[in-house]
Amino acid sequence: MDVPPEPGLPFRPLSALPSRGARLAAYAAVILGGLAGGLIGYALVDVQCSGSCETPLGLGLFVGAVVTAGGTSIVAVLVLRALGEWRELQDRQ
Repeated sequence: MDVPPEPGLPFRPLSALPSRGARLAAYAAVILGGLAGGLIGYALVDVQCSGSCETPLGLGLFVGAVVTAGGTSIVAVLVLRALGEWRELQDRQ
């Protein structure tokens, strides 16, 4: 949907797409969340395991990273959508 510009303002189509900085911040948050989750999963298994624990440690690392990266990505998408809606409301005013 295009909005005609007011006199003196450049024409720009309306977009709910978040800024590049917001998308990069969301990407970085998902990566950091995955790293933190992997570290937590590894540490939980490391504390509980004795003897040969390579496989359980790897699984703890993998599961922790995937679960926390997934949760962080859900939150990031919700935040980006909220930013897009907020931006759209400001454009209408």
